[in-house]
Amino acid sequence: MNLPKVQSIPIRWPRTVERLVVGRETSDGAGVRLTRVLTGGELQRRLDPFLMLDAFGSDDPDDYIAGFPDHPHRGFETITYMLAGRMRHRDSAGHEGLLENGGVQWMTAGRGVIHSEIPEQEDGVMEGFQLWLNLPARDKMCAPWYCDFAAAELPHFVTAAGVDVTVIAGESNGVKGAVTRAATAPLYLDLHLPAGASFTQALVTEHNAFVYVYSGMAKIAGEIVPMQRMAILANDPKADGVIVEASEETRVLLVAGRPLGEPIVQYGPFVMNTQQEIHQALADQRDGRLA
Repeated sequence: MNLPKVQSIPIRWPRTVERLVVGRETSDGAGVRLTRVLTGGELQRRLDPFLMLDAFGSDDPDDYIAGFPDHPHRGFETITYMLAGRMRHRDSAGHEGLLENGGVQWMTAGRGVIHSEIPEQEDGVMEGFQLWLNLPARDKMCAPWYCDFAAAELPHFVTAAGVDVTVIAGESNGVKGAVTRAATAPLYLDLHLPAGASFTQALVTEHNAFVYVYSGMAKIAGEIVPMQRMAILANDPKADGVIVEASEETRVLLVAGRPLGEPIVQYGPFVMNTQQEIHQALADQRDGRLA
């Protein structure tokens, strides 16, 4: 498919790298091996409104075949981006969908949902990401919502420098993404940069932002960001965006959003604003009152 070339917006004061973060190898669900890049605690507060980023990728079925059987969520949204593989989603709100190569599953847990994510493959590569996006206090008990986007349905463009861009959320260089959110204004881009290319993205000064390199090696404001590293971008009040450069073929996620500035109280799959709300979520799960 021949896409029109989009001219990138010039950035006068690019953001710098505040620090690099190395993910932690762990397992979740029924034993799925993954790397937790954005974890709780201080990183959650620093990258508000984002709560977690998991990266998974393996060609060994033992690493993913058991999947994620029924488990609850309340108070936030999950965004699953599947680079390769097939995963079946079912939930207690009656939603069902098959997530395949290049597709996105966006789920708003809201007041509560129980769902499962089970691989529909017995061999081959399964690779992708799951990002957790917080909900503001006023929306935490909203009705659950779910939508699948096939790869062909995601907005997509190529820059004049040859950078291939998928716009999952937000807006980039005049191209609007598949999803928008008024409260958190998330930007979620997948960038495929050829060797020698650069990409510019305007960013709202007050928004928190990070870049995760999942293939190759990037350079941001003169600092090298190796593969499997997350670069937290500094919140410089003068900065108007970010410039990502690549000396070799490189693939990165660029994520940004408006911080909510609200208390974050998490207990496993529940993210609320107070401890009392967590106790209520646990009681609702125990008594079968989740959706």
